[in-house]
Amino acid sequence: MAARNKARKRAFQILFESDQRGSSVQTVLADWIRHARTDDRQPPVSEYTMQLVEGYAQHIDRIDELIGTYAVGWTLDRMPVVDRNILRLGAYELVWEDATPDAVVIDEAVQLAKEFSTDDSPAFVNGLLGRIKELKPSLRRDQERQA
Repeated sequence: MAARNKARKRAFQILFESDQRGSSVQTVLADWIRHARTDDRQPPVSEYTMQLVEGYAQHIDRIDELIGTYAVGWTLDRMPVVDRNILRLGAYELVWEDATPDAVVIDEAVQLAKEFSTDDSPAFVNGLLGRIKELKPSLRRDQERQA
């Protein structure tokens, strides 16, 4: 498995655990790092995983607003927890990370949905992230105005 793919999967798992525990993503990330340092069986948390989780943490409210706005027929609270966190990670990476091509971000999110969620989830994730990708230029302009 490619390093970035593995890092993305771990970032998703941290977001998922945070959502399930009702803890901040920073707390869960710190737990994962601490466990990796104290237990040889735990793989280290990569720089890219930390970058994704910390970047998401900086934009939590805006990301949830985007997902809630463009998820037709779904509120964030009604979404399956797996889908919600795959979308959070994908939306962050699409809008705020330029290192990975948009098509790769969406494909990786769809793969996570195939692996961890329902049969309907890959199409849902693909459609919603595709919509956010289309809106990316205007979202970036809005972001620059607010900065």
